[in-house]
Amino acid sequence: MQYVSTRGAAPVLTFEEAMLTGLARDGGLYVPAEIPAMKAEDIAALAGLSYEEVAFRVMRPFVGDAFTDTEFGDLIARAYAGFGHAARAPLVQLQPNHFLLELFHGPTLAFKDFAMQLIGQLFEAALTRRGERVTIVGATSGDTGSAAMEAFRGLDAVEVFILYPHGRVSDVQRRQMTTVSEKNVHALALTGDFDDCQARLKDMFNDFAFRDGVRLAGVNSINWARVLAQVVYYFTAAVSLGAPHRAVSFCVPTGNFGDIFAGYIAKRMGLPIEKLIVATNQNDILHRTLSSGDYAPTGVVPSISPSMDIQVSSNFERALFDAYGRDGRAVGQLMAELKAGGFHVSQGALERLREDFASGRASEAETSAMIARAKAEFGELLCPHSAVGVHVAQDHLGATPLVTLATAHPAKFPDAVEDATGIRPALPPRMADLFDRPERITRVENDLARIEQLIRDEVMA
Repeated sequence: MQYVSTRGAAPVLTFEEAMLTGLARDGGLYVPAEIPAMKAEDIAALAGLSYEEVAFRVMRPFVGDAFTDTEFGDLIARAYAGFGHAARAPLVQLQPNHFLLELFHGPTLAFKDFAMQLIGQLFEAALTRRGERVTIVGATSGDTGSAAMEAFRGLDAVEVFILYPHGRVSDVQRRQMTTVSEKNVHALALTGDFDDCQARLKDMFNDFAFRDGVRLAGVNSINWARVLAQVVYYFTAAVSLGAPHRAVSFCVPTGNFGDIFAGYIAKRMGLPIEKLIVATNQNDILHRTLSSGDYAPTGVVPSISPSMDIQVSSNFERALFDAYGRDGRAVGQLMAELKAGGFHVSQGALERLREDFASGRASEAETSAMIARAKAEFGELLCPHSAVGVHVAQDHLGATPLVTLATAHPAKFPDAVEDATGIRPALPPRMADLFDRPERITRVENDLARIEQLIRDEVMA
């Protein structure tokens, strides 16, 4: 299995190389040169299997010879052993033909755990075999950071630095990052928004002297292994609802497009997905783009669903790559135009995107109203991100089963949930002392040189 850059000017890599590299050296994102297909009978055979066994069968073709079957199976088993539900990603029915896929039973109570717990195991195995050490830098709008720290804490082969927007994550999200005691993980509170954090991350990858000097690696959703791990729960959910003999649709609250792109990969593999619905909050650039073709960032407005407060959606580049017929030059031109203020998706590419993706948005008032309605009518307490998804899903209910992804536990956003329902969701017992733990925070300005020097000093110490 080979991996190519969305901008067409970087070396072709193996799975392990692409995983350890993260962002391609031409600024693009790695994607498989070909998407392996699953036969209908192979999809049907997933019914009744454990989550771990489904994960092995779905992901194995993408991994190539990076790991033996035994090694890969063991890594998957270790990745999900700490989840708090035997099904890992259970389905709950909300309405007739409308289901909630609970993705918050991992160690940090968010869907990012599905990818990050696995990628931590994959990194450790690969680096140990190579006898190497890397510096992992990530940018987070709230959940990726804590999931990465949980996955890599205490490991000898990695030093981890997570950039998050100061004052723009929930208190629970912040404390999940800043109370980790292991010295190989560092929470960097950056003055700015998530797009600033993500921009500095990409700048570091494009500074080849720094990148090579500290052996930089990335675990954001720019990393293909992150997307691959998320493909699995589309299969488990769809098969539970009758696939491959029955089509299923998915509604995905997303800001960075990675989670829904995983659904697109599942569809390309042969899973009968009828609709992939992009659900955005008031920072609705993805909805606006799919509606008009214009990708024009207008600035981030803080919301009660902060993990979606994004205007530069990194993984959308992967979708554009396919929409433009895998023309790396065309994608590179679009990304250059984005730096200058925005771009317009060609009519042909937009039509191809619309063949796979629909979209909708939820305002702040609509999000709060859905949190209240879900509790009153469906008996479910939703986090604000999940509520965005459920709100948008209402316009797409029909004969085809629809699954909305519940991306985080409501206790990660207690203020928004309490304001809407009068109920303050409690953290699970294992996190009951979260607000009593000491914090370690490093404040940083939005200055590339200073951030790089801080990281360099820590790595070389």
